[in-house]
Amino acid sequence: MATLAVRGQVTQSYLLMPATADAPKAVALLFPGGNGLIRLPRDGSLPNYGPRGNFLVRTREQLRDSELAVALVDAPSDRQDVGMDDAFRSSPEHANDIAAVVRDLKRRYAGARMILIGTSRGTVSAAYVARALAGEIDAVALTSSVFLSNRRHRGLSGFDFSDIKARLLFVHHKDDGCDICPYDVARRLGATYALISVRGGKPAESGPCAPLSEHGYFGREAETVAAIKAWIFGKPYPASVE
Repeated sequence: MATLAVRGQVTQSYLLMPATADAPKAVALLFPGGNGLIRLPRDGSLPNYGPRGNFLVRTREQLRDSELAVALVDAPSDRQDVGMDDAFRSSPEHANDIAAVVRDLKRRYAGARMILIGTSRGTVSAAYVARALAGEIDAVALTSSVFLSNRRHRGLSGFDFSDIKARLLFVHHKDDGCDICPYDVARRLGATYALISVRGGKPAESGPCAPLSEHGYFGREAETVAAIKAWIFGKPYPASVE
């Protein structure tokens, strides 16, 4: 685990999972959904995350390989009690925190491309950070995007995706039942940007906005991750995962 000073006494931690080779071509910064709290152990020990958590957390080992290192981003120290709401995820403070992470990763892996991957509410972080750090980010993958707002959260409602200058991919399950994550919006964006549409999987074992459902690609994790990785490295990728 790495912990960086970012804003006065505030620190930003992330769990680095090195590539299985010494010089990866890219590093994927992962932004989980919900309130973004990973609660990385403060003693530096490795966390023991089970197989039933957030999509990006439970597939982190599938993402990592000889070409791709993975950095799982936690909420900063001043948000450990409340987590990250959409107002913070879209703020200059959050972008500043992640800029420090990007600098640290570039120091560790000179020449590696920086990839942002967000899922659910993590797409707010990935989109706004990518816009703020234009020129520092090489590609962005938004999975199960929160396209709509509700009474508590702004989501990506009103966000202009053309402001993201990096390569941009949307990933969305056709049967995502979360009411603020409609597939139809992803389908329309697919006319302009890369889109991977997912169908099928296991019967849901959680609510429609929780990870063990279509919203979290439950039962389609391996195929979805493989498609994202193919896109990251410019290889042929399936437009449909079924």
